[in-house]
Amino acid sequence: MKTVARLFGLGRSGIRNPRRRLRLDPSEIAIYAIGDVHGCLDELQALEQHIEEDARTLPDRKLIVMLGDYVDRGPSSAQVLDHLIAPALVGFERICLAGNHEVAMLDYLEGRASLQSWLAMGAEPTLFSYGIDHNRLRDLHRNAREVDDAIRDAIPAAHRDFLRSLPVLIEADRYVFVHAGIRPGVALAKQTDHDLVCIRSDFFENARLLNHYVIHGHTPIEEAKREGMRVNLDTGAVFSGKLSALRIWRDKGRYLTN
Repeated sequence: MKTVARLFGLGRSGIRNPRRRLRLDPSEIAIYAIGDVHGCLDELQALEQHIEEDARTLPDRKLIVMLGDYVDRGPSSAQVLDHLIAPALVGFERICLAGNHEVAMLDYLEGRASLQSWLAMGAEPTLFSYGIDHNRLRDLHRNAREVDDAIRDAIPAAHRDFLRSLPVLIEADRYVFVHAGIRPGVALAKQTDHDLVCIRSDFFENARLLNHYVIHGHTPIEEAKREGMRVNLDTGAVFSGKLSALRIWRDKGRYLTN
């Protein structure tokens, strides 16, 4: 029997829960940060092979930090989530951060956003990856609420739980790992979740105010690179076929691509 909230098209809550922020000591850890995946499972697995080979001679702990945007636009979003829910590479730990596309997907699943708003962000390939044809569902059901119910029922609970669990920021001494960026001049403790997953122009235009190295994705560029204290790892895998990572080990960096 559907709850009253489901009957009226509402989700678990009309308000997003604040996301966790993590801190870690980067000394004696080899950190591999990976940019936006967007449903590109083959590219992610190829990059992981490069990371595994690169890390083979490193003596320290090894951590993969995923920078968000695992779903939408590319062909295999559901399979990417399965992959990230499963254990990391042998000998590695893994932390997955939230991107704006995970936030949008969860907003739809929990009733805070419409299907149309999620589709506008590239959700149709995500639905197909779950075996869902939203146009066919519209032909089969009497109204939009029934279409929403059918879609939401088809998304595995483990995927919903994963989307809810994603932290939004990692502070690691002088490094910050985040999906989109931070608001320069604002203390890390006062950064909003929305800025951390969505900010763009204010971050770029005021980057001279940064006092941490900010490792981020969100804005596609041709080559992963550092500009001042910003390091952008989003090389548009869904468009270019190129997924990029940055290894930080003992305060030195190295770029890797699939």
